[in-house]
Amino acid sequence: MLSNQAPIDPLCVKVLVIDDSNTIRRSAEIFLKQGGHEVLLAEDGFDALSKVNDHDPDLIFCDILMPRLDGYQTCAIIKRNARFAGVPVIMLSSKDGLFDKARGRMVGSEAYLTKPFTKDQLLQAVAQHRRQP
Repeated sequence: MLSNQAPIDPLCVKVLVIDDSNTIRRSAEIFLKQGGHEVLLAEDGFDALSKVNDHDPDLIFCDILMPRLDGYQTCAIIKRNARFAGVPVIMLSSKDGLFDKARGRMVGSEAYLTKPFTKDQLLQAVAQHRRQP
């Protein structure tokens, strides 16, 4: 390790938050940074796909209802790519329906978090689902 590099915190997780709501993105960013994590933000599925490719996140929070490419489509595309198939995806939605949760599982998501979420719920989801090195 070079002397000018900070040691990497093994508990720090690189998290991508995909949501078309600026409020949700900012809330998640604040909560995750307070938890000591690195945060990337994307406002829709297309933006997210380029960020996943460029930054190789350890965990992804993905809103379901977004314009252009919804969360189910975004998750399915990420999971179909062998390089990212192991990255846990947690769906975010304001709906808490059984159908939505089942559909999320069908496209490969690991979990489902209902909005609005608390800081504790978000950080607990990261601790539970982060990709192991």
